[in-house]
Amino acid sequence: MNFKKALVAVPLSLSLLVPGVAAANNSEAPSVETPAVELRADLDKLFSEHAYLAMTAMRKGANGDEDYAQVAEALNGNTDDLTAAIESVYGEEAGNQFNEFWSNHISYFVDYVKASANGDEDAKQAALEELQMYKQDFSTFISEATDGKVPADVLASGLQTHIEQLISGFDAYMAEDYDKAYSTQSEAMEHLYMTSKALSSAIVNQFPEKFNNTKAVTNASNLRSDLNFLLSEHFALAQQAMQNGIDGAPEFQANVNVLNENTEELSAAIGSVYGDEAAAKFKEMWSNHISYFVDYVNGTANEDEAAKEEALNELNQYRQDFSQFISSATETRVEADALAAGLQTHVDQLIGTFNSYVQGDYEAAWETARKGYGHMFTPAKLFSSAFVNQFPDKFAGMPEMPNTGLGGMNNTDSTWVLWAVPGLLFAGLALFRRKSVTE
Repeated sequence: MNFKKALVAVPLSLSLLVPGVAAANNSEAPSVETPAVELRADLDKLFSEHAYLAMTAMRKGANGDEDYAQVAEALNGNTDDLTAAIESVYGEEAGNQFNEFWSNHISYFVDYVKASANGDEDAKQAALEELQMYKQDFSTFISEATDGKVPADVLASGLQTHIEQLISGFDAYMAEDYDKAYSTQSEAMEHLYMTSKALSSAIVNQFPEKFNNTKAVTNASNLRSDLNFLLSEHFALAQQAMQNGIDGAPEFQANVNVLNENTEELSAAIGSVYGDEAAAKFKEMWSNHISYFVDYVNGTANEDEAAKEEALNELNQYRQDFSQFISSATETRVEADALAAGLQTHVDQLIGTFNSYVQGDYEAAWETARKGYGHMFTPAKLFSSAFVNQFPDKFAGMPEMPNTGLGGMNNTDSTWVLWAVPGLLFAGLALFRRKSVTE
């Protein structure tokens, strides 16, 4: 089959429908809103959501949870969206082949879950062997599709990490090592940002004219991708924690611990741009808004409508205060009213998916969860755009690239430094370190 097919009319991102969006020009100011960066962000969302939903489905399958079928359906929806993305670049035949590969690899994880539940070591080994074969075949498929711009051996290495993370995270869960289970989930979600980075870069280099000769990997796009990860992970962990909280699940505290780590990383990101005082203020507000969701869960558990209403009122006040804080920090590049509206959507989606879960409407719960996860990529774009516009010199140019395109960095962890500027709203210099991806 010939995968060397030009892009068809169906775009990966709506932004590609707009001609001349931030056309490439090395002399232009850095931007997080070029066609190539939009492609990368689209793939960020889809690949990381795969890890979030797959690991959730594996746990729920092992537990026999009532919403397992709906989580699996959400995971299938993610597969359909990934398939559409591949098809929009390489055509229907390639899309169909991708769907077959991708669906099969999910089924092998399901086989592993079933075998674990049955204590069948032979079946577990058979599932792992199928995943090894998938790793080789899928790597060859993608390498051929990208004209070798994603080397098969490099992709295979990255896929091995993906397999090991999902399996080890599930094994830890079954062994009741919930701290490891949830920390591995975080690593697995972040690892797939390497995949979206490599694949988007390959596609853009393969068809540069389709992306106005813009680049997927720049210092500005790395900032947006970092925020994509942190903000979407916040939603995933909060949604899981609310379910685990109402269920009284034994993994609740481990889930919350990783959610708190996510808050620390977001605070460090803010501090790296605006200083320690801003980081502390952000952390206080962000932590409080999480506590209000916890209050809502507790109110639900106690059938206390007044407590639930109070939690919603607190969230509404947070929405106003936080929007003013960000608008002030960005010198109104993020408008307070627009951010407040976006935060209302975030609140509605977390509360909505939780209420549906409690009511046993699992289809609505997981449809809303997918929308809520996807929504977080909007503030990531908004914030990164404001930061880059405010301090363009700090996000200009191309980063130093590692020798490998997937599966971690050569001789370094996955670290992106946001240098603070003397004389900003808040003094201080901080480094933002995303968690290193365990190989």
